[in-house]
Amino acid sequence: MGHGIERLWAEYKKTGVRALRDQLIVHYAPVVKYVAGRVSVGLPRHVDEADLASYGIIGLIDAIERFEPARNIKFETYAIPRIKGAIIDELRSIDWVPRSVRAKARAVEQSYAKLEATLHRTPTDDEVAADLEMTDEEFQTALRKISFVGVVALDEVFRGGDRSDRSTLGETLPDATAGPMDTYEVKETKEALIRAVGQMGEREKTVLTLYYYEGLTLAEIGEILGVTESRVCQIHTKAVLQLRAKLADRPEGAGRKAAPATARAAG
Repeated sequence: MGHGIERLWAEYKKTGVRALRDQLIVHYAPVVKYVAGRVSVGLPRHVDEADLASYGIIGLIDAIERFEPARNIKFETYAIPRIKGAIIDELRSIDWVPRSVRAKARAVEQSYAKLEATLHRTPTDDEVAADLEMTDEEFQTALRKISFVGVVALDEVFRGGDRSDRSTLGETLPDATAGPMDTYEVKETKEALIRAVGQMGEREKTVLTLYYYEGLTLAEIGEILGVTESRVCQIHTKAVLQLRAKLADRPEGAGRKAAPATARAAG
């Protein structure tokens, strides 16, 4: 953080003057554009990126007002999940996912949960397809259709319907340099997610880590793995639905509370 922006933060936090907050909004506006661009990749073409950016500004303002510069964390790291959360809130409120797609996503997620419970492992594509009475080709087509639901679905896992708490997967996957996560109320949920990610196949685990934690786009992940972007999108969707199925069955706390919120995002 440069000295100029540091001074601006210090002055705003001391005085709360709106004109200073407006300067911070202008300074960090490119972060909103970045997040809107990433979210729009997974959405149908009729969703306008400029609209997403306008939704994201609400999250940016929320982040500016709540951010404490004294904490040893970059503002961008703090703000990005909140900006993305504001975009997701608005997308959900305008009901942008077709009913048929929501129903498909729900059916696939329920199938993963049921098979996981009986097999005690993550089911294969063939097993899920058979359970849904689909051919493998039909199952892959279904994944493609619901892929843009999956792009936002996992961000709901920790929020339990509380729109003020924008804790997301990006803040949750373990950092190699991080110490024990003992200051978070949602520690158990985070540990459950980390365990669930750890049980996944290498490819799914890699896609989730690169997308949510490293901040890469699906296209960039495709280049790394040597597969097409649409294939990465399918892997991502499958991984999200598997994770939600694993977490929805937790006995208490945030896992159970999260189920209705995640259901709204993808069904």
